[in-house]
Amino acid sequence: MELLRPLGRLSRPLNVLLMALTYLLGVGIARYLGTSMRVQAFWLGLGGVLLAQITMSLLAEVFRSDAGAAADEVEARRQRTTREAALYVSIAALAACALIAFVLYRDGTLSAATLICLAASVLIIVLYSVPPLRFLDRGLGELLLAIHVAYLGPSIGFLLQAGSFHLLLNTSILPLTLLLLATYLVLDLPSYAEDLKYQRTTLLLRIGWENALKLHHALLLASYVLLGTSVLFGYSFALLAPAFLTVPFAVLQWNFLRNIARGARPIWGLLTANAVAVFGLTAYFLTLSFWLR
Repeated sequence: MELLRPLGRLSRPLNVLLMALTYLLGVGIARYLGTSMRVQAFWLGLGGVLLAQITMSLLAEVFRSDAGAAADEVEARRQRTTREAALYVSIAALAACALIAFVLYRDGTLSAATLICLAASVLIIVLYSVPPLRFLDRGLGELLLAIHVAYLGPSIGFLLQAGSFHLLLNTSILPLTLLLLATYLVLDLPSYAEDLKYQRTTLLLRIGWENALKLHHALLLASYVLLGTSVLFGYSFALLAPAFLTVPFAVLQWNFLRNIARGARPIWGLLTANAVAVFGLTAYFLTLSFWLR
């Protein structure tokens, strides 16, 4: 029981929650397009993507560098025990994902596009967390994480219902992927000094904080511009318009970062909460729009 708390923390509940939200978005888009609801596929798919996201986070801890590890033996032993438990949970979660995929395949639910997305999910998990590549230590972890949560999550949810890709899906989730990457850049800021001390190569450290802020602003702007261009593909602007309710939060976030760049004292709690709200509320409003229509 004493391992449940550290394992829960290492599973990154925020990312798991965001994965659930984006999965629901994908299913909602399929429903909006008139696809009949496959209830069993919905629940099995939801369980699968959540287990995959948990595995991604836990394996990152299992193969984490020992830099900054505890000096005393008691703490070091506790860390080893936690890592071993994380490995066992990851193996069990992957086995459960494989079982879910088999059940879906047996029922004829897995199309070629769905299989490609499932394979891409496994590949991203390995590239993100497992040596020798381990992109998490190469400053590309945030990019893979954003793709996994904001692109593959809703894609799998959509494909388990519809079977094949649709332009409306990409129109909706590509901007979200950019927005989530911008969010992860902001979430890296509070630990910048500690990451620098222990040589944890985040995307923020890889490109430098000044370039990271410029990239953040560009991603933020691009995400809303892409959402706005949905009208060029013949879709009603009203369909995606609820996403623009978060623009004030995005402007506030841009202003926070501009003041930090000018030397203002940061309020990390407010900044990170606002960053999560920008993505979370955008994804939520889009999901609500598709499910209610």
